[in-house]
Amino acid sequence: MSQSPLTPSAGTPETPDDAPAEVHNGPGRRAVISREDLIQAAMKLVGPNRSVSTISLREVAREAGIAPNSFYRHFRDTDELAIALIDLAGSSLRQIIGEVRRRANRESSVTRLSVEVFMEQLTADEGFLSLLLREGPVGSTAFKQAVERQLHYFEEELKEDLVRLSALHGRSLFEPGLAAKAITRLVFTMGATALDIPKERHPEVIDQTATMVRMILVGAETMVLRKDKD
Repeated sequence: MSQSPLTPSAGTPETPDDAPAEVHNGPGRRAVISREDLIQAAMKLVGPNRSVSTISLREVAREAGIAPNSFYRHFRDTDELAIALIDLAGSSLRQIIGEVRRRANRESSVTRLSVEVFMEQLTADEGFLSLLLREGPVGSTAFKQAVERQLHYFEEELKEDLVRLSALHGRSLFEPGLAAKAITRLVFTMGATALDIPKERHPEVIDQTATMVRMILVGAETMVLRKDKD
């Protein structure tokens, strides 16, 4: 980070990381600040074309309405805050898309709906998906590791749903973990592509992505049948 670290003044009492920090540093500043408040302040600063790595501590403090030193009651530095943003983005997206898969009972509908909901997140106000797509290829090593961890979570949850849906229809998948990984990496790659094209072309990307996902699933099912014959 380019932002020079600021250290809390000597004698500052220690507080739990998730405890609200009391702030009494002048007019216009908030009396109490929480870890979640700082995360939300940082999310407001991250735009469609801005990396979390460019956010400074003073910007976050100003957005949250606190003194810079109060930041350290919740985070060691802005790198730790950025990783918290990535974790929040990943968990929020997994919850949104996972709910779609859990409600679906037909493979064709779950594929299409999951891709549609995923792509809708490109223009969602929260900006969770664009943050993950942006930090994965261009962020720092720590940010890339955080994104990779979230992708792994996506893969594990998708694997469970693929196994569940296949069993529901009396079918099996060859290496469901690899199928889940292939689908996850494909969808995120197509999402990154959609970021750089007009919104009017997103339906085209959705159609292509849904078709490719089905191709992966059909291939995984076919490989089971071929293995059984062998």
